[in-house]
Amino acid sequence: MPTLSVAPYLDYQPEIAESAWVHPSACVIGQATIGAHSSVWCNTVIRADVNHIHIGYHSNIQDLSMLHVSHKTPQKPMGAPLIIGNYVTVGHSVILHGCTIQDECLIGMGSIVMDDVVIEKHVMLGAGSLVAEGKTLLSGHLYLGRPAKLIRALTAEEIAYFQYSAQHYATLAENHARG
Repeated sequence: MPTLSVAPYLDYQPEIAESAWVHPSACVIGQATIGAHSSVWCNTVIRADVNHIHIGYHSNIQDLSMLHVSHKTPQKPMGAPLIIGNYVTVGHSVILHGCTIQDECLIGMGSIVMDDVVIEKHVMLGAGSLVAEGKTLLSGHLYLGRPAKLIRALTAEEIAYFQYSAQHYATLAENHARG
C-alpha cells in the first residue's frame, strides 16, 4: 500500500482537518488546506506550490484529478489561487486551475476549469466540459460543452443532489478510514 505524500513547499505545510480523508496514493503539496469531512481520492494531485488551494468542508475530489494554481505577477498581484467551497463534488479526472468553485456544485468527470473562473453556488458542470479563463457560471444552472455553455435551469431535485452527493462521499471516506 503506498504512503500518503504530504509535502511542504518552502515554509508552507499542507493543513488537513483531522476528520478529512486523503487516499494514500494522493499527493498534497504546499499551501493546501483541506476542510473537515472532505475527501481526496486515488492518485489525485493537489499542488499548492506557487499559490494557495483551499478545499472547504464535506467536499470530495475524486480519482485522478489535478488541482493547481497560478503564481503572482506584477500584472496579476494575487495570481490565481484555487478555492473550493463546501459540499462540492469534483468528478474523476478533473483539472482545476486557479479558479473559484462556490458551495454545493458538481463538476463532471473529465472537465477542465481554467484560471479566474468563478462557478457560483448550485452549478452543475457536465462531464467533459471546458470553462475558459475568466468566465463566470451563474448559480442554479447546468453548463455543458467545450466551451461550456448554459443549457438550462436546474430542478429542485438536482440542487438537492449536491448535498446528497457530498454526504455520500463523506460516508465512503469514513468507511475507508476505518479500514
